Amino acid sequence: MPSDFLTRRNFLATGLAFAGLAAVPGKLLALTESGARNLVGSVVNDINKVIGSGKSESAMIRDFENIFVRYADVNIMARYALGVDARRASKAQLKAFSGAFQGYIARKYGKRFREFIGGSVEVKSARKIKAGYEIKSLAKLKGKAPFEVTFLVSDKSGRDKFYNMFIEGVNLLLTERTEIGAILDRNKGDINKLTAELKRLS
Repeated sequence: MPSDFLTRRNFLATGLAFAGLAAVPGKLLALTESGARNLVGSVVNDINKVIGSGKSESAMIRDFENIFVRYADVNIMARYALGVDARRASKAQLKAFSGAFQGYIARKYGKRFREFIGGSVEVKSARKIKAGYEIKSLAKLKGKAPFEVTFLVSDKSGRDKFYNMFIEGVNLLLTERTEIGAILDRNKGDINKLTAELKRLS
């Protein structure tokens, strides 16, 4: 896979991580096109403020985690990342995993942000879909050709959230689930060991 694509994937996976990855079963609430567009803009603006703040890397990562908590349905995202194994996890295990996963995402992708200072993501169009809205955007990074990013937005969790993102056809929600699954396999299916490893990983 080309290195440029991996760089793009890392950048946009950050947006995914901080915005929220999974929808929740339930009736669609009053999400509007304007609301979906505004959510995309809010996430991008908050991230841009952090990368332009001049703070240390560790301080920026803390800020990224706060953004993640603000915009993501962390518990639902963590359950999706665990896949079918979430069904056998206790409430205490799910809570611990969610906390570890939250920090893991902030560290993993937050460290990439310095590479994207001066970049931008511009919302281009919105389209109603069954689960909410599809927001198509154009990402522009310094020294890179612009590329399309598609955000899927829903309010099935009770608040407007991103629940998936596609970069040039790549489903990042499934990608993150695969990576977490590999870590779980490496720990022979032990959710407690998975949680402990996530706390150490960046």
